Amino acid sequence: MQAAKSTDVTGIVFDIQRFSIHDGPGIRTTVFFKGCPLRCAWCHNPEGISPQPRLSFVETLCIGCRACVEACQHGVHRFEGGRHLLDRDACRACGACVEACPPRALELAGREVSASDVLSVVVRDRPFCEESGGGMTLSGGEPAMQPDFAVALLRAAKEEALHCCVETCGHCRWEHLERMAPHVDVFLYDYKETDPERHRRSTGVDNALILENLRQLDRAGARIVLRCPIVPGLNDRDDHFAGIARVAGGLENLLWVDLLPYHRLGLGKRERFGLDGLAIIDAETPSAEAVEEWRRKIGGDVRTP
Repeated sequence: MQAAKSTDVTGIVFDIQRFSIHDGPGIRTTVFFKGCPLRCAWCHNPEGISPQPRLSFVETLCIGCRACVEACQHGVHRFEGGRHLLDRDACRACGACVEACPPRALELAGREVSASDVLSVVVRDRPFCEESGGGMTLSGGEPAMQPDFAVALLRAAKEEALHCCVETCGHCRWEHLERMAPHVDVFLYDYKETDPERHRRSTGVDNALILENLRQLDRAGARIVLRCPIVPGLNDRDDHFAGIARVAGGLENLLWVDLLPYHRLGLGKRERFGLDGLAIIDAETPSAEAVEEWRRKIGGDVRTP
């Protein structure tokens, strides 16, 4: 039997974002993988946490045509008192209601695609990537939760001579990062919290494995950008800024530090995806002056993409 080609390997993604300028150098096509091992209180892509597809519903777009009721075989949709209500526990993410919805009030976040499917989108933007020094970025979610798909996609991109970045939270088996590393130009490595217990309270896990994998990548010669989300009232502390500086100073292959000020884009997704039970922080967006002070405290080459 002939072995399957690497481009035939499939995975679950919830978005492919073209012309991205915040996910690595230059203009990039960012592939968002489903599934994440963390539960960050400030997550701006909560639809990427579950490895399974999830239904999105924007009530303001619904015209009350009830086409979804007729299309769904699982009793997910009903109308009461003029409102469109969803039984999300009954949803099997089959997509029948999405296909039937005329105003696109319903969408599925998550679909199975092959590496070839993704690459066909990425190569459309080759001229922009080459001109700007950009390429393809794997993000999420967490790419290391689908290691076979991530490696297949990276290999295929490298065969097309594309620059490749991987954004990772680092909470995964080292072997998964090790397999990806030969095909990755830059790792965008998240560093969220210095204090282990605070890290656990904010993300669901401590930072021991994350730090060990970061050191392993550095020892392996991987080029690294340290990405540090800063959330007012949560980790905007002097000891954390000192921790970022300390970790950055210990990396031989660090390119720079990305400082990522908190934004509120994830809050609006809670209702859309029925994630009201998900713990999420609602902080104020920091001022430019506050961000500049954070940069000063960290020191070195600190950027805000």
